Amino acid sequence: MAVVINTNNAATAAANNLAASNTSLQRSLNRLSSGSKIVSPSDDAGGLAVSMKLSAAARRSGAANSNIGNSVSYLQTQDGALKVAGKVLDRISELRVLYQDQTKNASDLANYDQEFTQLKAELTSIAGEKFNGVSLFATALSTKVSEDGTQSVALASKDLAADAGVAAITGAANLAAVTQTNVDNAIQGVATMRAQNGAEQSRLGFAAELLTVNKSNLEAANSRIADVDVADESTQLARWNVLTQSGTAMLSQANQSAQSVMRLLG
Repeated sequence: MAVVINTNNAATAAANNLAASNTSLQRSLNRLSSGSKIVSPSDDAGGLAVSMKLSAAARRSGAANSNIGNSVSYLQTQDGALKVAGKVLDRISELRVLYQDQTKNASDLANYDQEFTQLKAELTSIAGEKFNGVSLFATALSTKVSEDGTQSVALASKDLAADAGVAAITGAANLAAVTQTNVDNAIQGVATMRAQNGAEQSRLGFAAELLTVNKSNLEAANSRIADVDVADESTQLARWNVLTQSGTAMLSQANQSAQSVMRLLG
């Protein structure tokens, strides 16, 4: 093997190997410190693109689930108002029967009519209730139940004031003008609205469950692409750490080999 001065091939090779080992060591350190397999786009360009889309879809799923929760709260508030309306109608039904008692005088009947007037006003007040500024009744809503916005659940308009039975009662001058048919129709109308409300809540519950499952699966898929395998990367870190130390030592040895030239010249 020739002994030369201008070129130290051993030192050059050792330096190149040391640089490569040091680069890999820094990459492992970055991955372990960040917890991410893709520290820079050059690590996995295609994987980064897929990861970004999966991450965005998972976040949209969470947002859609939040919207569903708000819609459920709206329906629960609506059902609470309908439940009270049903109790008001029950009381009106009871008053109507008491009003028919032949032993009561005109003053007694007037007292019943006073309560009836107040109950009519309460029915009208309930029909005007709002949830966060949105009317609980006579309003049709649509709730998006998929992360891409393609699926939705329609929340039907439930117009309490316009219900035939309720309107007949609120439009009556006194209890004498209220028929049993009016009362039955009003109670049936409120019962139908509550049943529809319950059906909508049931569907939204399943839609929320599906979004939760989908979000979990999207996050798992993204994790397989973007998250670092700590056990494997720790092994790589140990490997590159040893190679960096040995490369540094060998570079030092390669640089010292040039001293043999000085001995020859001396």
